[in-house]
Order: sequence, then structure tokens, then C-alpha cells
Amino acid sequence: MKGTRSKSITVEGLKREAQNLRDRGGRIQFVYAWCPRGKDTELRYIAAVPNKQEFETWILRGATSVPTLASIWPLLGWHERETMDLYGIKFGDHPEPYPLVLWKDRASHINGKHLTEHRRGDGGQYLPLIEGEDVQQLPFGPVRADVLESAEFTFFYVGEHIIHYQPRLFFKHRGMESRFESCDPERAVIVAERVSAVGSVAHALAYCGAVERAAGCIVPVRARALRVLLAELERLYNHLHYLGHLCHTTTLKVGEAQGKLLEETAKQLNGKLTGSRFLRSILVPGGLRRDLEPDQWLGEQLEALRVEFAAYVERLEESESHLDRLITTGVLSQRVAFDQGATGPVERASGLDRDLRRDHPYAYYGSLPVGVPTNDEGDAYARARVRIAEAETSFALCQRILLLLEPGDVRSACEPQPMSEGLGWAESPRGSLFYAVHIGEDGRLARVKIKSPSFSNWRAFPFTVHDSNMMDYAINEASFGLTIAGCDR
Repeated sequence: MKGTRSKSITVEGLKREAQNLRDRGGRIQFVYAWCPRGKDTELRYIAAVPNKQEFETWILRGATSVPTLASIWPLLGWHERETMDLYGIKFGDHPEPYPLVLWKDRASHINGKHLTEHRRGDGGQYLPLIEGEDVQQLPFGPVRADVLESAEFTFFYVGEHIIHYQPRLFFKHRGMESRFESCDPERAVIVAERVSAVGSVAHALAYCGAVERAAGCIVPVRARALRVLLAELERLYNHLHYLGHLCHTTTLKVGEAQGKLLEETAKQLNGKLTGSRFLRSILVPGGLRRDLEPDQWLGEQLEALRVEFAAYVERLEESESHLDRLITTGVLSQRVAFDQGATGPVERASGLDRDLRRDHPYAYYGSLPVGVPTNDEGDAYARARVRIAEAETSFALCQRILLLLEPGDVRSACEPQPMSEGLGWAESPRGSLFYAVHIGEDGRLARVKIKSPSFSNWRAFPFTVHDSNMMDYAINEASFGLTIAGCDR
């Protein structure tokens, strides 16, 4: 797979390879399955290797039963369960051997066909047995108030104290991965932009990177620089929304209004620059659909927004009632963050210093000084502080791009050959995002696998809810910045 160093492994050597990677300080990012030419299923493990910018792909062919790696890499637990549900591959001795995405009377959609035989959930929650005279059980959802996405959260609690918390997602199968199948690689970027609306640029960037690597395409310098500008503008409005929403959960209404006003200002700049508040319909494999002309106006208006943002953050730091609700709320330890696969601002707020923009540069990031803020406290306040620092970095990166931007082409030919494949990635506002793209014999997409940041962070989140209290739950969830669309796909 282009963009990675590939090697074949055996069932017998799988656990040995995984343990060796962990001992060296590496990390498996995700695992997925696909069926080349509709034949035997292949498992692909994507791994980050210490001190190397290139990823590794481990290829395991033809196996229908493999040992689970969740005992070595707990973060793979959900990925393996998803693969069991959708492809019927068994992962022996799995610590959570029950369905993740399939429930009773629900078919999966895979390779253009409906599949009902492989794994049929019995619809149960597989909840732990928690007994006690005062223990109460509260199932909340899947239909919730406001515009919240579908999910069911089960709480076991005594008074305000939460003993155990278990989220149940995957109520909606949107079929996003299967929607790519048989699409023209160039046009399918439109699908990528709609996997998660608030991450349109990141999804398009990771998808385009995968197709470009499969094609061996060289993107022009101006296009790569403008891609960074778009990605950082997307990070800005996401983090501004995050701060406003966090104020909503602490009942700091003025802070909520001001944060969302700044978000609106950022989106208006997006619309003025590209015609889309969500920065859509600009990226395409090979570069950009059209050139952008930010000129002097964008730099001036970004600086005005930065000044307002700095004043807003200063007022937040002086609001003791707001800070009191964040400090020590929802602590995620560094060990749990690493083991469960937390990513983005969530992992960095727990002391893990990782960022794809710096560690595995793409677009134009390799030519830029990318600051990666971290915090060791791991609580809601730390997650907010990391995002504030990231927003400050985004302002600086945008201004630097505007100074460095030079005339030039913004698009190269990008035509991947039949049976080629590539891996693309992006550091989205919520964390690491990957696209694995496989081109079929007809030159169209045969398989597209998406590893989204919320899929990872939802797995880590429950560890911060156990042994917490009901009054802090909404604040804790908001501090993670989760989306359900990133899981339901």
C-alpha cells in the first residue's frame, strides 16, 4: 500500500509482531478487512513505527479466525468487533465477544450486498450485573432532546454517583463506506466531505491523500499550501464552537453566546473565501478544483478575529464558576488514553505528544513549524486549554501561509491505476483521521476504509465517567468534543 511499508504476516506470528511493536514504543492505529477481487478476505493492520514518518501495513491473507490483539492493544477492541460483525472473521479470546454494530433483525451492508448470516446480535446491551439495594439503572436515549444524534447511554448510579456507564452507538447505518464503492475516484471526494460535516476538509484531505498516493501524484506547492490554510480554518471554527458549547454545559450563557458568535464570524470568513461555510467543494485528488485568492483581506480579518478570541479566552479564565466545573472533571489518565486509543486534543490533554501534522507531515505541514500543545492533567479544563492553544497555533499557521503563498498551479493530473491502493491521513480538529483506498480492476473504487477520531475517543470516554457524578456528565461529554456521525458512518 503506497504511503506505507507493507509486509505479510501469518496468524502464528501476529501476536509476536504486535507485542514487538508495543515494546518498541509504536502503535497500531486500526485494523480493517476487505476482499480483493471478491475472493479471500484480507486483514490490514496499520501501524505507526517509532521515529519513522512512514506507516506500516501488515497484511494477513485468507484467515477466517485469528487471535485477538485487544489484550496487547485494547484500542483494537472495537475495530475487531466491527470486523467480526461485517466480515465474519473470528477473533479468538476476544475480551468483548459480542456485536458492536449489528443488532437483532438488522442486516449489514458490505461490498454492495446485504449480509445477514455472519453475525446477528440479539439486540441486548450486554450490560454488567450490578446489584445493590440503592443501585438504580437509567437508560437515556436513543431519541434525545434538541438536535443530538441517536445514541443510548445506560447509567448505573447511587444518588448522584455513577458506578458504571455504557454508551450504545451505531443506531444508524449510513452506508458511507459502501457508498464509495464503484465511484469514480475523483468524484468520490464529494462523499468524503459528507461523512462528518464539521470535518469536511479533514475527510477530503485524507481521502485525496490516499488517492494521490495510489496514483503517485505530485500535488502543486500552491495547492498544498492552500490545503493547510483550509484545514486550519476548519480547526478554528471547530474549536470556537467547542468553547461556546462547553460554556453551555457549565451554564455560562454569556460565554456560550460569545463563543458561538466567534464561530459564526469564522464561518463567514470561510464562506467569503470559498463560497462554503464548511469549506466544501474545493479539494479534489491532485490539488484544488479552483484557485483561491485570500489576498490581504483574509489576513486582516483573521487578525481581528484573533484579538477578539484572545479577549474571550481571558474572560473565560477569569470566570471562576466556569473553571470550577472543569477542573478535576472527567480525568483521563495517560495510560488509559494510550491503551484505549484516544486521539487529538483528548490524548494531548493527557500528556501524549502526538500530532500527524508534525509526526507524519502531509500537504505543506512539513515546511511549517507546527506547535503541538500538551497538558498532563487529563481533565476537562486540560482538554479546553489544549484546544485554546491549538486555536492560537491555527491563527499563526494561517498568517504564515498567507505570507508564503506564491503564484502557481493548483492541480495536477491524478489517475490511479487499476488494483492500486493508498493510505491517506489528516489531523482533524478531533484527532487522527485515516482513509485506506483500494482501486478495482475497472479503475473505480473497490473499498474505502475510514478510521475516524470519534470512533477512537468514544471508546476512551467511558473510563472518565465511571466513578464520577451525574452533575458533571454533560460537561465531561462536551469536553471530549465527540460526534456520533464519526462512528455510525
